[in-house]
Amino acid sequence: MKNPQTADFSPKAALDISPPASPRYSVPDLMRRLAPIAFLLVVAAAGLLFLPGSPQPDPELPGPDPRPAEWWMQQRLYPYGDADADAYPKAIEAALQLNRQAKTAAFGVWEFAGPTNVGGRIVDIEFDPQNPDIAYAGAATGGVFKSTDAGLSWFPIFDDQAVLSIGDIAVDPNNSDILYVGTGEANGGHNNFPGGGMFKSTDAGATWRYIGLASVVSIGRVLVDPQNSDRLFVAGVGSYFKRNPERGVYRSLDGGDTWEQVHFVSDLVGAIDLIQNPDNPDDLMAAMWERERTVDTAALSGPGSGVYRSLDGGDTWAKIGSGTGLPGGSHGRIGLALHEEMPNVRLALFTDGQRITGVYRTVDSGLSWSNVTGTTPNLSSGFSWYFGQIRAHPTDTLQVYVMDVIMARSASTVGTYQETGLNLHVDHHALAFQPGNPDLILNGNDGGIGRSTDGGRTWTTVRGLPITQFYEIAFDPSNPERLYGGTQDNGTVRTATGNLDDWDRINGGDGFYVIVDPRDPGVIYAESQNGGLTKITPEGRQNALSGISTSEPRNWSTPVVMDPNNPDVLYFGTDRLYRTTNGAASWTPISPKLPARSVSSPRLGTLTTIAVAPSNSDVLWAGTDDGTVWTSRDGGGTWTRVDAGLPVRWVTRIAVDPTDDEVAYVTFSGLKFRDPQPHVFRTRNGGERWSDISGNLPDAPINAIAIDPVNTDRVFIGSDVGVFFTDDAGDRWQPVGSGLPAAPVADLKIEPTTYTLIAGTHGRSMYRIPLDGVITNTTTDTPADAGFTLAVPYPNPTTNTATLRFTLDEPETVRLEAYDATGRRVQLLAQGGHAAGSHELRFDATNLPAGTYLLRLQAGDQAVTQRLIVL
Repeated sequence: MKNPQTADFSPKAALDISPPASPRYSVPDLMRRLAPIAFLLVVAAAGLLFLPGSPQPDPELPGPDPRPAEWWMQQRLYPYGDADADAYPKAIEAALQLNRQAKTAAFGVWEFAGPTNVGGRIVDIEFDPQNPDIAYAGAATGGVFKSTDAGLSWFPIFDDQAVLSIGDIAVDPNNSDILYVGTGEANGGHNNFPGGGMFKSTDAGATWRYIGLASVVSIGRVLVDPQNSDRLFVAGVGSYFKRNPERGVYRSLDGGDTWEQVHFVSDLVGAIDLIQNPDNPDDLMAAMWERERTVDTAALSGPGSGVYRSLDGGDTWAKIGSGTGLPGGSHGRIGLALHEEMPNVRLALFTDGQRITGVYRTVDSGLSWSNVTGTTPNLSSGFSWYFGQIRAHPTDTLQVYVMDVIMARSASTVGTYQETGLNLHVDHHALAFQPGNPDLILNGNDGGIGRSTDGGRTWTTVRGLPITQFYEIAFDPSNPERLYGGTQDNGTVRTATGNLDDWDRINGGDGFYVIVDPRDPGVIYAESQNGGLTKITPEGRQNALSGISTSEPRNWSTPVVMDPNNPDVLYFGTDRLYRTTNGAASWTPISPKLPARSVSSPRLGTLTTIAVAPSNSDVLWAGTDDGTVWTSRDGGGTWTRVDAGLPVRWVTRIAVDPTDDEVAYVTFSGLKFRDPQPHVFRTRNGGERWSDISGNLPDAPINAIAIDPVNTDRVFIGSDVGVFFTDDAGDRWQPVGSGLPAAPVADLKIEPTTYTLIAGTHGRSMYRIPLDGVITNTTTDTPADAGFTLAVPYPNPTTNTATLRFTLDEPETVRLEAYDATGRRVQLLAQGGHAAGSHELRFDATNLPAGTYLLRLQAGDQAVTQRLIVL
């Protein structure tokens, strides 16, 4: 993400890299162990936002400044700057408990709505060393994906876990059915979510079990000893916003059953990278990184950063000093690599917390180093701590890849680099060579995965990864199949057809609010970060902020809404509310400065949400980042502060009842600090009094709210841990549907024509679910009173067919269907009346793509599901 100080957003903006002038995670007792997790870190997704395949910035789709912002973390930590270490694990456990207890997982199965061609951040890629057509990829907030065709297509394999934030993946080189996933993205910024420790699979990703290290929070690297599969090493980064001692290098001697911390520098210094000599596995190097980030400050380097070496399998470690040729002093993030066939040849990529400061090479296993920065092109935009990745060709010691905002490759001489992958998305985090064929390379970036078959000379973008990170979503009122959304690092995107794979970008920057004029779908308002509002018409595009001073503070996600009764009227919030009555040709302030509390943070003091009563356009609402709530009943002529009795927390949303302008709801972000935190409130008298309707909701930040237009007593919320609804004023909240991956839900919209709820997730793209469906029990645990069972398919995984068995206690009308990982139905397997007893049928998957499939049996008004992996 990017702050507003720098005007130049070119990827070549004067950035010199030369030296400076079993049980699964969802089991309750395991969830309770996920502490002390220090959660949301703020990250920068680069503002140089391209769709896959666009080689240069489009001057019509500008991307703002690429430096880090702290927006997501600010929301969750205000006003304390800290949170209860158990807040996230307790919230996740509460969400899981709701799903287990729910008699009615309402409305059936979520349907995937796309996109699959926009992508999102990939943080790691690993090939199977024994089956080189198999590869694994970790998404920042989207889980783990598997490919069986050398990276051409991918399917999810980690969705049964309750945390989809990924740090690193490792494949056991001796038994490639054994996989390890270290959770918690290590790149450390605004939209990083905490991990839940280490997970292990012994069946190539079909099932997983938690194996510890939850308190490490984020994991930079996982290694399996190539000569001893029981010996593992983990680079533990730790928390990004507070000191914690659970940092450094961890080792297991029993395949992950137990762990010991074998290298620790301080509670501010984490291990970000590890390499191991395959010929002598006792020879290890670790990159240690000193950093601490708060809401207002970021210390991205320090004297604790450096390269450490162990020659006894991790028992003892020594820092490699400047006398060897490595630079002394204070450093930022450091990346490490070695050449597999000549492991005495190693590389270290140094940064100063902002930019790359040098590339160093050793040919004697680290005894001496030389500076090979050479002619490396300008790579970064002042936030190289977000990358820190370097890779060495497995057989050619002259080939080196340096990854930052752009990627550079040395071809024939060390220190002589050329830019590569310019047709890919910017911001590069991962690179892997196919075993036995290093000309086939997979690259992970903020737009997904790039693939090269000619040794990195040319690249193509892989399509089909459903990992878009949405902030805001919308639909075209004249055609609800046309979906829109503002995304992390991929601008404002849309589908004109409702298809999954034809989304195109219509605006640059990080995308936020987007509004389609209901009278003319050719008129669109699209916003980038910090309130960069653009109006797009068939005649062209224009800045839509005439009359609003650029000096006024704006939120990273600046609220902008359209009057539901007059499309020419829109509202825009800085630290006060503006209105346009002529479709953004001009704006006029209609409120005083509304943030009112005395706060020390220079980044606070903006509006965060705006609402207009659908039944009365004179009734306006506004919420702020300092926890104040305001309303006007005369179209903005006078304003009344109405937050008495509400939490002093960041206001995320205000929603007004569609039929009664006295009834409104306000939601809050915020992680529990000490006491439980209510997050949803309702007023029935225009804000004079508020009722806490949080009920049994998990104590987690609320990001979105939607009121059912058909039954206004029914309210939906989207949180960091799922989608829930109430129809009894908050006495009881229930999960909505099944099949929604455990990514944070950033926005909700109800499309009234089709009566569909649409969810924009921050990591797994967009989903929708009909609201007029039968309320059924859909759970992998057969309800105790169901009178039927659906057995686990066999074999599972399968390459062609599987046997399905279900049993009925009495005659019943049933429906058995198969859905793919996107939520689309692929087969109707059984339908109609069936006699009591056992029934068996064959599921033919021969012509289906590899992936995870959901088999759902409904009998009467209840249902049960099982999963099947097709290879």
